[in-house]
Amino acid sequence: MTDGAGLRVGELPDDLTAAEAGMWQAFRNGSVYDLRAGDTVVDDPHGGHPWGPERTVRARIVCWLLLNGPPALDGRVASLKLAGIQIVDSLDLAGGTVEPYVEMKGCRFEREILLPESRFTTLRLVDCAIPRLEAARLHTEGDLHLPRCRFHNGIRLTDAHIGTDLLLNQSVIYRDRRDNSLVGDGMTIGQDLQAEMMESHGELSLRGAKVGVSLSLRGSRLANPYGRRALNAPQLTVGRTMYLTPAGVLDPVQTSGRTPARGTRVQRFECEGGIRLDDGRFGDAVDFEQARLTLRDDQEVSLRRVQVPELRFLGRRPQRGRVVLNGARVVTLVDQATSWPGAGQLQMGGFQYESLVPRGPFPLARRLQWVAAATPEYNPEPYERLATVLRNGGEDEDAREVLLAKQRHRRENLPIAARLWGYVQDWTVAYGYRPGRAAIWMGVLWAVTSLAFAHADHPPLKSGEHPPWNPSIFALDLLLPLIDLGQAGYWQLRGGWQWLAAVVILLGWVLATTVAAGATRTLRRG
Repeated sequence: MTDGAGLRVGELPDDLTAAEAGMWQAFRNGSVYDLRAGDTVVDDPHGGHPWGPERTVRARIVCWLLLNGPPALDGRVASLKLAGIQIVDSLDLAGGTVEPYVEMKGCRFEREILLPESRFTTLRLVDCAIPRLEAARLHTEGDLHLPRCRFHNGIRLTDAHIGTDLLLNQSVIYRDRRDNSLVGDGMTIGQDLQAEMMESHGELSLRGAKVGVSLSLRGSRLANPYGRRALNAPQLTVGRTMYLTPAGVLDPVQTSGRTPARGTRVQRFECEGGIRLDDGRFGDAVDFEQARLTLRDDQEVSLRRVQVPELRFLGRRPQRGRVVLNGARVVTLVDQATSWPGAGQLQMGGFQYESLVPRGPFPLARRLQWVAAATPEYNPEPYERLATVLRNGGEDEDAREVLLAKQRHRRENLPIAARLWGYVQDWTVAYGYRPGRAAIWMGVLWAVTSLAFAHADHPPLKSGEHPPWNPSIFALDLLLPLIDLGQAGYWQLRGGWQWLAAVVILLGWVLATTVAAGATRTLRRG
């Protein structure tokens, strides 16, 4: 009886080395084939200590075992479990179907791993040194685990399908020839993508990727000095939360997928380069808590048209670059005053949010600076959105202050005549948002003019057809242009008194007009 390789059951191929023969037998037994020396320096797959032929196997033999290996021993399950092995030549499983379980720990690969259009149940490569992983359209029924690995020329997972989890915790990924570290465009992950405390040197691309549950970059460090973006993930879909938050640094290092407990030493998420999450869809939240964002002037954190129930913008304020929220739709915005950039670095055109939950002090004056930073050229929309949210939260007075700030900002872009009229409305009744000022101004003006007209020369227009002279009622009759109190039409003023009466009438019209404008705004808001 022979197996698929043309060998009798129990036979070994003739040209196997001693290391390969041991691996062959361990595969049939389903046991771990461990050639580590027990010295951490010698066994470090990323170190410079050479591994001799006693720890070296050919990639062709590994492929033989995985694609058409010998049957398992009775009562065993064939699987490839390697530790401390060096694999020479390219491991080429392109288009193949691998049924055995595969797990390699602390191994070195001399050349790239080629897995495009291959199929696995579960594939685990842990703490391995890998020149490059080429796995476009890879399909796994279970996990793809790549923690603590180092990839010297990037990873390609375009259109891959991972049945459950993709793990990249503590991995280090260097750029390929196109300056990409990991390309996962169109990738689908059934459950979680965990890339905690990972280092990415190049562009991490997840365009159109879909993650069933959560995407965690806790404690990771992304850097791309070669291009505009360190994270390029437009049209990303995440079933629950995307974490750009700290990870706990313990001994040993743990990346448990939870927010570190208070008092734990943490490593923050850091990104040197732009972030693009345009048109993303997130089921629960996007969390930037304590994130450190370092941008150049031409780079941005772009959240255009993102849809998410909760945006937690709680990182460190970027000193350069821009934060763009144009068209984003958020139910709850959790933020802090120290996280947002200054004027000219923030864009919020069409940004919609329903409630604000500030973390720490965020007075209205700072909130108005936040809106002003997003509108160096006048745009009423951010002011009106903020006023609506404040009013819906029962903060009517703050909402009026926001709308007043909107009018003042608008005034600076008007022609000089309209600007002067705006100043008049502001000084008198604050554009109608402080209508109590009108009563004060009219009271003061009435008192002053009453005293003045008490000394005026006031001959009657028609003798015997006039009421008794009353300077207070006369002044009030001039101030109220739409009300006739029976004084202004019966007396004749000359010289300076006539000019004073004209000024009082004009001021009365100004006050009446501004009060009417304020009343109109109040009714519209109601």
